[in-house]
Amino acid sequence: MRDRVDLDEDGDGPQAGSSSSSSSSSSAPISYLLLFVLCIIPLLSVRWRAAVKSSPPSTSSTAASNRVSTNPPPSGNSLPSFVAIGGGGGGNSGRNRWSKTKSPPNAPSMITKVIAAVRRPAPSSPSPKITKSSSSPLSSLYHKSSSNWFAPPPPPPARKGRKASSSPAMASRSSGGGGGGSSSPPSLPPAAFVQPPTTFVKSRGGVMPKSVMRNSKEDVVSMTGFLGTEGSNVDVDLLVLMTHIQSACKHIAAVLASPTELQASLSDSSFSYAAERDAPKPLDIIANNIMKAALRSSGKVAAIASEEEDAAIWFGEGPFVVVFDPLDGSRNIDASIPTGTIFGIYRKLPEADQLPLPEKATVNVMQRGERLVAAGYALYSSATVMCISVGSGLYGFTLDHSIGEFVYSHHDIRIPERGQIYSVNDARYFDWPSGLRRYIDNIRQGKSQTRKKYSARYICSLVADLHRTILYGGLAMNPRSHLRLVYEANPLSYLVEQGGGKGTDGKRRILEINPIKLHQRLPLFLGSMADIAELVSYGDVQQLENPGYEV
Repeated sequence: MRDRVDLDEDGDGPQAGSSSSSSSSSSAPISYLLLFVLCIIPLLSVRWRAAVKSSPPSTSSTAASNRVSTNPPPSGNSLPSFVAIGGGGGGNSGRNRWSKTKSPPNAPSMITKVIAAVRRPAPSSPSPKITKSSSSPLSSLYHKSSSNWFAPPPPPPARKGRKASSSPAMASRSSGGGGGGSSSPPSLPPAAFVQPPTTFVKSRGGVMPKSVMRNSKEDVVSMTGFLGTEGSNVDVDLLVLMTHIQSACKHIAAVLASPTELQASLSDSSFSYAAERDAPKPLDIIANNIMKAALRSSGKVAAIASEEEDAAIWFGEGPFVVVFDPLDGSRNIDASIPTGTIFGIYRKLPEADQLPLPEKATVNVMQRGERLVAAGYALYSSATVMCISVGSGLYGFTLDHSIGEFVYSHHDIRIPERGQIYSVNDARYFDWPSGLRRYIDNIRQGKSQTRKKYSARYICSLVADLHRTILYGGLAMNPRSHLRLVYEANPLSYLVEQGGGKGTDGKRRILEINPIKLHQRLPLFLGSMADIAELVSYGDVQQLENPGYEV
């Protein structure tokens, strides 16, 4: 060693030059290594931070976070943000150098931004799948399955006494949809035609529907939809027949609103008619033809009787018989007074099948009112209203011109037990019997059983006067033998009794009278049950004398 030092001191050039070059060559790899460590370690720490954030904490991750952290260690003092950089070699092994940064916590470095710009990030969660079910409605075909998105609609409540469904969709829904916060689409029942719900109450005749309720204000229940839920006595044949009668009433309402038809009604056209009938007007004939065409096209009518026909008409084989007044109150049509259509429906009598056609038709239409299957009237006024009954109550429908349907508007109509309005032509007062005059005097002066003064309302249109009486209570009457039993008194009395009222001719219940002639006339008193009972208690209320009135 001594000799080597001496050689160096002696200025051995080659020996000294070789020593300096070897030292510089040995220091170059160390510099590159330090540069590599300074560039790579931050990148590794960034990816490590992302992995630690996305994975659940564990013992090893907690230990690692003690060595590498983006936030300063917790202490009582407020410390600035530091970034820990681990040394790579040389004298920096096992040491942590903290360098102060001005960026906020968790801010990405410039190198991270460059790497993120050229590298596509891995998806954090799988994209939602679109699931289709052939048995589900369209609204349930597409929905999001992630737990932080909106949840699918809740299942409908299970009905009592019904077993739970064992389908896979229902099982997955009841179990919470599996792991990962995703759930399969709910399995909803297939779409179907919704019928209006009906509530039932007990009555003297058994169980009858109280009302058909709407699910919301936007729901519309048509007459056809209502009859489909009314009861077992509304079979398909009756439903078809009622649908054709609806169409005829819509057609008549449109004709009455036509200026051309009203001008035609002002003409003095003469028509042939029997002595028992009133002189018809053009609109009477038009309405009669509309009703006949609708009933014939239904294919459900065997025979008909009309006020505008001298005799009953046989249509052919069908399960029903229809009697009707096509346009009641037509004598006031020129002044735009409310008018109406009245109809009643019977079952065909099988015992009359062996009779000749004219007799068979007459026997079928001249049945007692107790045998009516359905009845109704249409009121043509500021609104077109149909009130019908099929044997389980009285219900009203209003024509909605925007959709062209009779919409359910009057729910379970009940005539008040007492009213305070009477409807009669007071001009005939001095032709009335004494009992009827005493009754009218008492209710005018407040001396009746209710001790209330009654008011008079008279339109001289039977359908209009009766419709007001049904809604407000009271009486509508004609004490002289003027109204027809078969196609006016019987259907209207049937409707009044279905609404809780009463119909009488002053002595007998209307529905119990056996018709003798097709155009048979009689007195008619309809209205609230208590008012009719008080009227009949006066005894003599029928006007037997008819001096003949021109108006």
